[in-house]
Amino acid sequence: MSLNMALRRVLHFVFKVGDRAKTATFYRDVLGMKILRHEEFEEGCKATCNGPYDGKWSKTMVGFGPEDDHFVAELTYNYGVGEYQLGNDFLGLTLQSSQAVSNAKRLGWPLTEVGEALYLTQAPGGYPFYLVDKEQPSSDPVQKVCLGVSDLQKSTHYWTKLLGMKVLENNEEKKTVLMGFSDSQCKLELHDNSGAVDHGTAFGRIAFSCPREQLPGLEALMKNENQKILTPLVSLDTPGKATVEVVILSDPDGHEICFVGDEAFSQLSMVDPKGNELLDKAMAEDKSDEWFAKHNKQKAAA
Repeated sequence: MSLNMALRRVLHFVFKVGDRAKTATFYRDVLGMKILRHEEFEEGCKATCNGPYDGKWSKTMVGFGPEDDHFVAELTYNYGVGEYQLGNDFLGLTLQSSQAVSNAKRLGWPLTEVGEALYLTQAPGGYPFYLVDKEQPSSDPVQKVCLGVSDLQKSTHYWTKLLGMKVLENNEEKKTVLMGFSDSQCKLELHDNSGAVDHGTAFGRIAFSCPREQLPGLEALMKNENQKILTPLVSLDTPGKATVEVVILSDPDGHEICFVGDEAFSQLSMVDPKGNELLDKAMAEDKSDEWFAKHNKQKAAA
């Protein structure tokens, strides 16, 4: 592993959410995460962070701690879309927190025991979360994110040889490969779906940071290898915050992968003490459900 790969870091997974209020309850009250920042946008993102939609949308970052040393969730909400169709691309996020398990039981949030001290639950929209019923560590409780692939060997080659991750565990029986940029970060698990990967309309995106200077080289490498680049190097603005540079890639199964320049991202991703308040305010002011009801229309199901 060359030194520069050690500077790469897994940041977050992007989830599209149709019901912002229920989703906030799940992350805040069930999982026990904090709202790290909340941002509202009047028009779609140049790097399609909110999906292929060009209207008003919001982004809420939630996690167990600051983005610089925790894997977090990015919740994107498109005001006109009420639900998304799940595929078999995102297979789960695993975190360790007996507190989350007891919160779920107390709030009557459905839990299924799927192993020893292991529960399966779902975020609104049907996204699977695995809760390890052990004391929450002082470091990041999020252990791994699992993505479905159609050809484990091909995908492992892409993620290790081209993106620089190292294989930490190979389980032939379960048809999974666990990998990461370092042992101390949230891991990526690839699971062989034994068939095509369907991204539905809920398809997410996994984000990583790297030193800004690595972005052009990463893009050139992918061009050289005839791999798909969804968005060539572009600058993204967030009103009143740092401008970041990103390259968006697509792996052999069409999983979207964002690489962002670390230096600007660490400014953009500073925890906003008003994040919680901004989300609550946006939810209170969101009259989209009433508008659709009043006009006898239904929000789009993507």
